[in-house]
Amino acid sequence: MTKLTGKVAIITGANSGIGLATAKLFAREGAKVVITGRREEALKEAASEIDGEVLAITADAGKIDDIKRVISTTVSKFGSIDILFPNAGIAPFFPVEQTSEALFDEVIGTNLKGPFFLVKEAIPFLNDNGVVIFNTTIAHTKGFPHTGAYVASKAGLRSLVRILTSELKEKGIRAVAVSPGPIDTPIFSKLGKSEEEVEQMGAAFAAQVPLGRFGSADEIARAVVFLASSEASFVNGAEIVVDGGLSQV
Repeated sequence: MTKLTGKVAIITGANSGIGLATAKLFAREGAKVVITGRREEALKEAASEIDGEVLAITADAGKIDDIKRVISTTVSKFGSIDILFPNAGIAPFFPVEQTSEALFDEVIGTNLKGPFFLVKEAIPFLNDNGVVIFNTTIAHTKGFPHTGAYVASKAGLRSLVRILTSELKEKGIRAVAVSPGPIDTPIFSKLGKSEEEVEQMGAAFAAQVPLGRFGSADEIARAVVFLASSEASFVNGAEIVVDGGLSQV
């Protein structure tokens, strides 16, 4: 398993869930992995679970100074970057009428502004034929209630994929996205809902999926590895859906 041998990859929000699963798989495939997260202890624990060369940087994915430090520290350590996976995101679900300006700014700052400026700071150090992979969502195609700020941020990422596909083509850098459906990750415990509400929400989502279940972080990670590898060398500007068929029926 050496699809990514020698590649340098940055994964934000890698304390747990999709980010951590992807970091583990990247390392198994031979990549040098840079992981970030806001919680230092959780990040250290995550790093200890990764079997390979890993650099852990405590950073807030929505803060410009932290973003610049992630890029400069990575380049100082490894010289350049091959794979960028701005995965960090938050998903507080509230109706539009209950969404405060502060909450909206937090969601957009973490989910859209952060990835935008991570890419901006990384571009001078992205190797030719590198790849930028965003983590979007099928929700931007469905119109689920109570997802306004979250979906707005993810729809912005989908559009950014198309822009970067054009802007980075001279260096052969691909821009793509993985679009998960309902995935069993810790993000569902951070929705600002009670445990009962989270369980009800989860059951409702699972019932709508043709495969009848949530996906796993590992299933998303395998899709990200494909997108990052030479096996996807002609996949560009695309959003790969991994949702058990939910968005197709």
